[in-house]
Amino acid sequence: MNKTLTAGLAIFFAALVLGCSQPSTTTQAGAGIGALGGAGLGAVIGSVTGHAAAGAGIGAAIGLVGGAVIGHEIEERKERDAQLQSQIQAQSDEIAKQQEEVEKQIQQLKQEEQLKQEEQPAQ
Repeated sequence: MNKTLTAGLAIFFAALVLGCSQPSTTTQAGAGIGALGGAGLGAVIGSVTGHAAAGAGIGAAIGLVGGAVIGHEIEERKERDAQLQSQIQAQSDEIAKQQEEVEKQIQQLKQEEQLKQEEQPAQ
């Protein structure tokens, strides 16, 4: 009972500390969430065998690593998405610029054609 209470208090204080701080990256947030989830699950499983504190510690370590890996992958995907969006925007801007140039050239050709027709003697 005493070990379960200690593990519960450890989880509570870890949640309090991690919950009040602002994680600066998705990796850190994933690590914190994984550690808390792992500690809670480990404490529950460990209490069945009479080793709640050990279960909480092992669960926290496994959750920390798993959460950090998942958070890191999410962070990398966001960075790739931002790079792709930047490339898409640059290409879209280039297309708009080229389309504007084509429109100007078409207008210029129409004006030249009109001048040619005006210069030709009426038949």
